[in-house]
Parts: sequence; C-alpha cells; structure tokens
Amino acid sequence: MSDVVLDIANLTIGLPPGADRAAAVQGMNLMLRAGEVTCLVGESGSGKSLAARAVLGLLPPRVGVTAGSIMFEGQDLTKATPAQLAKIRGARIGMIFQEPMTALNPLHSIGRQIEEVLSIHTSLDRRARREKVVALLADVHLPEPARIARSFPHQLSGGQRQRAMIAMALALDPKLLIADEPTTALDVTTQAQILHLIHELQRSHGTAVLFITHDFGVVADIADQVAVLQRGVLVEAGPRDAVLNDPQHAYTQALLAAVPRLVVPQRAPTEPGIVMLESIKARKEYRQRSLFGRGRSTVALDAVSVTLRRGETLGLVGESGSGKSTLARAMTRLLTIDSGDIVLDGDEITRIPQRLMRPHRQKIQMIFQDPYASLNPRQRIVDVIAEGPIIHGLPPAEAEARARELLGLVGLDPSAADRYPHEFSGGQRQRIGIARALALRPQVLVADEPVSALDVSVQAQVLALLADIKARLQLSLLFVTHDLRVALQICDRIAVMRHGAIVELADTADIYHSPQHPYTKALFAAVPGAAWLQKEAAHAPP
Repeated sequence: MSDVVLDIANLTIGLPPGADRAAAVQGMNLMLRAGEVTCLVGESGSGKSLAARAVLGLLPPRVGVTAGSIMFEGQDLTKATPAQLAKIRGARIGMIFQEPMTALNPLHSIGRQIEEVLSIHTSLDRRARREKVVALLADVHLPEPARIARSFPHQLSGGQRQRAMIAMALALDPKLLIADEPTTALDVTTQAQILHLIHELQRSHGTAVLFITHDFGVVADIADQVAVLQRGVLVEAGPRDAVLNDPQHAYTQALLAAVPRLVVPQRAPTEPGIVMLESIKARKEYRQRSLFGRGRSTVALDAVSVTLRRGETLGLVGESGSGKSTLARAMTRLLTIDSGDIVLDGDEITRIPQRLMRPHRQKIQMIFQDPYASLNPRQRIVDVIAEGPIIHGLPPAEAEARARELLGLVGLDPSAADRYPHEFSGGQRQRIGIARALALRPQVLVADEPVSALDVSVQAQVLALLADIKARLQLSLLFVTHDLRVALQICDRIAVMRHGAIVELADTADIYHSPQHPYTKALFAAVPGAAWLQKEAAHAPP
C-alpha cells in the first residue's frame, strides 16, 4: 500500500435540488499509485471532471462532498481547510485543464504565470525563478523557451498553450497530476505529442496521473489502469488491456462499440453526379500590420482547387492551421478570397455582392463546430430553425411547422421546439444545428468539425444521422475534420491539407490503404491508439 498516492473511498458528490439526479458521483472507490496513469472514462455528465475537482476542493457552488474520503499523504482532503488546500494545489497536486485559453490569464505573460506558482510555494529569488521557468518550458519541448516565457497566451498555438499548462502543473514536481481532457480539442499530431510528453514526464518523475478522457484511443496509448463512470457510478475498473479487450459491463461495451475504428467501412458505391461546389485556384492571405514595416503574412489558401459532386461526401483533413476551415468558409462565402473562383451549382459566386447572395445561400448551408456558440441563447429552438425560411419569404406559420418537422427528422421530439439552447445537451444542440442547416432545403451542407467535441457515443449518433439525411435528401456534404478515424467512416473522398495546400486527394479506401504523401502517413501514424484500433477492426464482424 506504500505506493498508493491517492485513495478515494466511497466518494459521493451531491448536486443542488432540481438536478436530474441526487448525486454527481455516488460511492466511488479508486486508488492511484505512483508511476501509473489511471484513465477515468465516461460520457459528458458522468461526473468524471467533478470527481477530479473534488480532489483539489474546486467544486462549483452548491455542489459538495456529502460522503466518503479522499486520502492524500495521510490527509483527508474533504476535511482540509481552504488554507491547507492552497498549500497543496500546484505544489503537491498539479492540474492540467481542458481549455488552456480559459485557464490562462490573457493579461499576463506565460512566464509570469508559471513564476507565480514558484513565488507562492518556494523561496527562490526572482532571477532563480525566471531561470526555472525557462528550464520548465524547455522540458516540455517548447521552441525558444525564453521567447515563449515573454509571450502572452493568444500568441501561442493550442498545442503550445497546452505545453505551457503542463510546465506550470509540473513546476514543483507534484506527487499527483490531474489532466482533465487535455487533448480533446487538439489535432492528432499535436495530441500525440502531448500524450507522449505527459507519459515521458510521468515516467521520469514517478508521478501518479489521473487522466480524464472520453477517447478510448487515448486510453489505449497512455493508460495503465482504467476506471469507467456512468452517471456518477463507477461501473468497471481494472488494467488497461483487460478493460479494452474484455469489458465486463454493458456500458463499457457500448462505449467501446461506438469508437470510430481505423478502417474504411463497406459502402455501396456512389455514382458521381454533377459538380455542385468547386474552388478554382482559391487563394487567401492574412496580413498582420506593423507600425514599423509591412508585418508578417500567412498564406491560408495557396491556389486550392477542389470539387464536390452531387450526393458525395468530401472530407477536408489536416492539422489546425492547415487551411481547411478557411477553405470551407470561403466556399460558403462567409469570407472572401484574394484570387481564384468559387462555383456553386454552375454559378460563379466569388464576386457577387452580399446583398445579391440570398438566392445562392438557400443552396448551401453550414453546420458549425460549436452549436452552443452559434445558437442564439435568447431564442426558442423553433425560432432559431424557422428564422432562415422566414427571411427567405416563407410565412411564419409554415416556417414553424417546417421547424417542428425537422426536429423529428434529426431525432428530437418536436415538443422540444419551445425550449431554449441551454436546456439541451451538446449532442442535442448539434442535432438542432443540423435541423437549422436543413431548414432552407439546401443542396450542399458544409460541416466544420461537427463532432470533434462530442462523446464517442453521441459522435457515432450524429455521424449516422448525417449519413442518413445525406442519403435521403441526396445532399452533397463537405466534411471538415482533424480526426482521420471520423473521416474514414463518413467520407467518399478525402483531401489532405497542409500549409494552405491540398497535398493528397483520393478515394477514402485508397487514402487508407495506400497513402502517398509523407504528411498523410504521419497523420495516420499519430492517430491515438492506432495499433489497438486496427486490431479491433481486424476482429470486428463485417
């Protein structure tokens, strides 16, 4: 028992009156040992993040521990005072948050924020603290660590911000590291680097790690032990290989079944239809102005030419900054390009004034990555969906009837029409986003990372819904994603983008079985749990 770093016994976390259940976590028992990574897995709302926050005494107002204990270094953290917890946070227990842009202070440099941890918990002088900050940033493999220390959060990429968060969490060599979904929003290559980094640092320091995730590919890569939470109840726990290869609980089995495999499913061949959407040598350059000169420029699209045919799903795949979302927005005329052409259903729409775009907008609609940010929180769902048809001249009564019908089409009860966006889960909000995009009866749908933030089970439902609707309505779908596993499941062809250019474009099966470009091969190699996913696919029934 001497190697047990954290012992959670019979932990129950109560929820405020009126919640959908009495407890967020109920009777949870979990041990974390030195030098091991324990992955806590479950869907959104399972209680995994609240369990982790309870360790640090960071539960939201009106949510608290009602039973059980959390033993760390001989102390029950559920009974610790705020002053005692303040000494433990950062020093003995480090935490990596899911969204570093939210967790980091935008007004302070990266170096100052890491230095603050050192000034609170150590007696180092200012010079020693600054040297330590640069050394920590070098340890997490950030380029030019001295420059990064002087930089502000908005000046770094998502992967760089996450590395800075890891440096801060490990500044004082903690005994326990809690990582709350630290790779969810990152593309596969950055995700692979972060996972390797956490594993490398954990092994070298002998740290116990509690890693929260909903991605079983990540579990396959990094876990020693796995614990599965379902609506606050720990339903299964054990060594990684036992849980992944021989799951005992029905919920674990269902989660594993929903994981997108690294394989191309058998699909009926689609007859190539007419070209519905096309970019012809599209170019877009972003220029940063400077007081002392011309400033830097970034080529987001470098003479990109691509076609989308009727009834086809074309995937745009690449890392953050590859240009895929820029191309999607250019093809929907949500931004203008510097040169080249965009052709929609035979009409060149690149230079049409915005006031004359309305007839063309009916033909092409977009599903956004974050449905909550794209839905008006003050409007009922029926009004959100009906707004477009009303603007385009449909009588309000007919538009409302169409909205309720579309809710049924996307698998929601039409009675939900009178509720507001905050009353729905993430997966339900994405279904509402799909219904809104279908309200104008478009011929082309552009989906920009529509499932990247969803749990695997919800992700599978939304992907199946998109495929079903596309087939029934004979739509063309431009599908933007950084997840090759998802692209393989839904796309007929895949275009791989890098640095604003398409480096490879082929049928999905050809891309999977025989990738030609080194970058495409690198993307496949970086997929979390690639070896396990391929093994699972090989044993799956046809």
